[in-house]
Amino acid sequence: MIHPIVIYGDPVLNKRAEDIDASYPDLKELIEDMYATMHKASGIGLAAPQIGKSIRLFIVDASPIAEDEEDKAYLKDFKKVFINAEILEESEDEWKFEEGCLSIPGIRENVERPETIKMRYMDEKFETHIEEFDGIPARIIQHEYDHIEGILFIEHLSAFKRSLLKGKLNNMSKGDVDVSYPVKRPQVKKK
Repeated sequence: MIHPIVIYGDPVLNKRAEDIDASYPDLKELIEDMYATMHKASGIGLAAPQIGKSIRLFIVDASPIAEDEEDKAYLKDFKKVFINAEILEESEDEWKFEEGCLSIPGIRENVERPETIKMRYMDEKFETHIEEFDGIPARIIQHEYDHIEGILFIEHLSAFKRSLLKGKLNNMSKGDVDVSYPVKRPQVKKK
């Protein structure tokens, strides 16, 4: 099932998500739905809050990047489920790279992030892993991890950059988006 993507302005995107356990209802189906939703929207990562579920679950699939660029063929098998993830360490070395977000369509900006991270997470079988990621995989994971922490990539931008985006973001928070995938527009409050 394809879920609508929650758009900027919805409070679920700014809320720290809750841990889950193996008893979470229909988790296998939810993960399958998230992959279908992400692929429909041409994304490479999707966090549960982006479909309105405030739980600590996100998925990544970098294979579309591997298809587009030969030097990134190593990403073709980078497909993972992260449950109750926690970043344990971050490198001091940072690098900028352009990011976008399915919940903030039409905005892409350079974001500086640590080059390497060490993370503890559970997979879909609730087996615990401690793993180090670097480069593009680390970037994708950090972007999605931010979602379960209630942080959006635009919060990493300078105040000046955010002020330049204010008009677009205000319009978006009023439901003014034009995308090719199903969305859940923020509820506009009537005066």
